[in-house]
Amino acid sequence: MTNMQKCGIIGCGFVGATTAFTLVGKGLFSELVLIDLDQDKAQGEAMDLSHGLPFSQPMKIYAGTYEDLHDCGIIIITAGANQREGQTRMDLVKQNVKILKSIVTQIIKYNQEAILLILSNPVDILTYAALQFSGFPVNRVIGSGTVLDTARLKYLLGEHLKVDIRNVHAFIIGEHGDSELAVWSSANISGIDLDGFCSICAHCEGMQSMKSLYDEVQQSAYEIIKRKGATYYGIAMAVSRIIEAILRNEHSVLPVSSYVENHYGVSDICIGVPCIVGRNGIERILDIPLSEEEQKRFLESAQMLKEVIRQSL
Repeated sequence: MTNMQKCGIIGCGFVGATTAFTLVGKGLFSELVLIDLDQDKAQGEAMDLSHGLPFSQPMKIYAGTYEDLHDCGIIIITAGANQREGQTRMDLVKQNVKILKSIVTQIIKYNQEAILLILSNPVDILTYAALQFSGFPVNRVIGSGTVLDTARLKYLLGEHLKVDIRNVHAFIIGEHGDSELAVWSSANISGIDLDGFCSICAHCEGMQSMKSLYDEVQQSAYEIIKRKGATYYGIAMAVSRIIEAILRNEHSVLPVSSYVENHYGVSDICIGVPCIVGRNGIERILDIPLSEEEQKRFLESAQMLKEVIRQSL
């Protein structure tokens, strides 16, 4: 029997530690287990976080072992080799598949009922690999997908159009990486399509501006890595949002990486698509309308991922 108030985080690097900090600040769990190959690092992070609890909410935070995951409702995997400057997410694949296999093998010894949330890159490949290695049902293996990419697009659109980003509705789908695509055909500002809104605001150059914004989204991770060595704040907040949707049974629509079978003309792959997310994980995949060009690009993204899976698993 799992405890949805207990969460395990595997990997205490930049992403794992920042995710732990974000979750502590949100007060979403009553118990948090940190696991890392470097046990001193895990213990140090647990101590540091625990010392801030007087400013937050009661929670038990400690460095543990895989056995401590036996009743975790959610297990977050962030461990893996880091993406270096000039390195694509796909360059990481074989090394991180091997690391993931060793982690999942340990998890399933003690817990076969948790929801697995994969953050390590390349996230779509590793989500698929985690599904294969764990044998878990598809609704309980979730990748962070394009949730952060979508947030980046919403932020940039809001800034460009001078409108509250909470009123921007748009998706990035496909691979969390170089082949991802923006679904411009259904993007809107509180129900007003982009062309219509651009004609109203009269200060942008229509789709030419949108292309520049998409390019900025696509290059965001590379630019951040170039400047500070790693990305971690944005993904930590994205993961917190996914977890909120699960714990609160929100039935929220989020573009997570999910196992796809007969959606958008694609099968047997994990890829970022809009999904309804609730207490049981992924409840349903939504087939949002795509233009002919968007459908073509999505299929190309899926085919690229399939080829990497073929070569690495």
